[in-house]
Amino acid sequence: MIELGIKGRQELTVTAANIATNVGSGRVQVFATPMMIALMEKAAVLSIEPFLDEGQSSVGTQISVSHCSATPMGMKVWAESEVTAVDRRKVSFSVKAYDERGLIGEGTHERFIIDIDRFIAKASGK
Repeated sequence: MIELGIKGRQELTVTAANIATNVGSGRVQVFATPMMIALMEKAAVLSIEPFLDEGQSSVGTQISVSHCSATPMGMKVWAESEVTAVDRRKVSFSVKAYDERGLIGEGTHERFIIDIDRFIAKASGK
């Protein structure tokens, strides 16, 4: 059962693979906003996975974040998530990202718990 307060954390080092110039989100060699968002989502996903039933997963349905500080290549970054609400299959999170100097982004994220087979069948029917 997914409960309020479940926390997640994921980290990485900023490399050429995740800077703005190489992911199409800008012309500067700093940690890309889409990569920060992906790290936030990964923290949330992995935090609730142990509480899901066999055959279930979660999908992101909403994210609203600010990216307030740039991070250069070579610096470590990490994202933290915390479950703030559970409404049947909808799980809401607070998400924050940091680098070695402090907060670089924050916001909210929502995920829905899905039955994998049913979800894939519906998507394939498009």
